[in-house]
Amino acid sequence: MKYLIMIYTNPLMRETWASFTDAQREAGWAMHGAFRDGLIASGELVHSEALVDPSLAKRVTARDGQALTTDGPFAESKEQLAGFYLVECDTQDRAVELAARLPEASFGMVEVRAVLGMHADEM
Repeated sequence: MKYLIMIYTNPLMRETWASFTDAQREAGWAMHGAFRDGLIASGELVHSEALVDPSLAKRVTARDGQALTTDGPFAESKEQLAGFYLVECDTQDRAVELAARLPEASFGMVEVRAVLGMHADEM
């Protein structure tokens, strides 16, 4: 079963990250690198990416065949998606166990959701 581990950020977390020294930021990225390497070694990683700041995003709607865009951020809440790991593991408990290892789990918010297949009986 595939699970999406979503890492969220908010303005306070972004300020905290910005206040880190270069060495602290490098250590944070190294933690993610080690986490990713562990997922690769276990065969559980499908894909992972960090996302740019929500202020750089575009919302796209289509009206009368024309694409219309609005600059981000968009969510009403302060939390914004910062990155994700798509994993394939046997149980949701395993996905939660993995998510708990992320540094953001101790001071931010990490969400785990099962991936819904594109089969009608799963929707």
